Amino acid sequence: MLAEKLLLHVLIILAPVLIYYVVSDNKRFGKSPYFIGLLQGVSASLCLLFAFYDYGLYWDLRYIPLVLAILYGGPKAGLIVLAAILGTRTYLGGDALIFGYFSATLAALLPFLLSKKFNTLQTKKKRIKLSVLLGLWPDIVMLGILITFIFVQADFSMESGLTLYILSFGLIQVIGVGFAAMLHEAVLERDLMRREIMRAEKLNTLGELAASIAHEVRNPLTVVKGFLQLMQKEKDEDEKKYPYIPLVLSELGRAESIINDYLNFAKPEFKKMENVNLSELINDVQMLLNPLALKNGVTLDSYLEKNIEMDTDKNQFKQVLVNIIKNAIEATPQDGRVFVKLFSSSTETIVLIKDTGKGMSKEQLSRIGTLFYSTKDKGTGLGTTVSLRIVETMNGKVTYSSKLGKGTEVRLVFPATSTEKKREGVV
Repeated sequence: MLAEKLLLHVLIILAPVLIYYVVSDNKRFGKSPYFIGLLQGVSASLCLLFAFYDYGLYWDLRYIPLVLAILYGGPKAGLIVLAAILGTRTYLGGDALIFGYFSATLAALLPFLLSKKFNTLQTKKKRIKLSVLLGLWPDIVMLGILITFIFVQADFSMESGLTLYILSFGLIQVIGVGFAAMLHEAVLERDLMRREIMRAEKLNTLGELAASIAHEVRNPLTVVKGFLQLMQKEKDEDEKKYPYIPLVLSELGRAESIINDYLNFAKPEFKKMENVNLSELINDVQMLLNPLALKNGVTLDSYLEKNIEMDTDKNQFKQVLVNIIKNAIEATPQDGRVFVKLFSSSTETIVLIKDTGKGMSKEQLSRIGTLFYSTKDKGTGLGTTVSLRIVETMNGKVTYSSKLGKGTEVRLVFPATSTEKKREGVV
């Protein structure tokens, strides 16, 4: 009978997750901790109201919604669920009411303490594992409360059926937490995929628009530049004529560079694929940008593993490194530091660029890579966007992490080349 009741509770627990899945696209409810707390609070209360009562105790899965609300909804959602559990338990009453209060408070304590760590986990598997482990915590609390209750009740006798209850309760609670966490992760994964698809569609549309405009603008610019160069030859014969031609040609060259960036954003071209020694390439970039760092009073350091190679277009990858390291230098105040690290594993090659600059907020981080968005006063964001497109074309991945006032970390991750895999002993 206990198993049937607890399996019913599993269905009650999964219902709020399914409701959240339906409304997750809604801006008002999808991310609201109050809505998540309300859903999970109702679920916890229903588990208590339909609990299995035996041995003077209520056997239910009320703490699964509590754990899920704290981990996936935040502290506010967790407090709402805790209040719902305490209120419903007060309504039910009973001899073990005080023990119910203690168990609820203790069961919420560890998830509250580990909620920040949970939010820093990057992979789905790690989050599910932590959810299951935290789902075991209420079992430990309940077991401690049960033992205490047995000692308090002088006429209470330990039976074999009680041991079976404890084992069934623990097993079904872990299964319930695991299923609910997997559903929550599916919701988050769907939301992430939807945002990535929208971002890709926007970038593709902007890329096509940029390419068509850039092609149309570059043609007349080429003609104008050609005639100006002819006029400059005449100017050499008469120094007083056309004094502004060098300036005009310089600005036309800058305009051509911007147009090439737009074309590169639309479709990065890898004209010359070759085997590149990354430590040597990063050293070249460091030497190129060291004068800028010295001018800004910034120290540019690096730790580079030797003999790491990659098959790529050297100039394109160099452009990526120049853009990102230059941004790091410009974002770092005087006496700050920019650190570049190159290392590899059997499956990945990683370039880490870290600065001690002003950092970025969560909103700014979410907009990185958006065309025409930049944290600089006179920036267009085009350099960063082009860099991200180049990395994506190289089957790489760029991740940004930042804290205001502490700095920003950019991680470039690429799959190891066949040469690198052989060196590491990977077949």
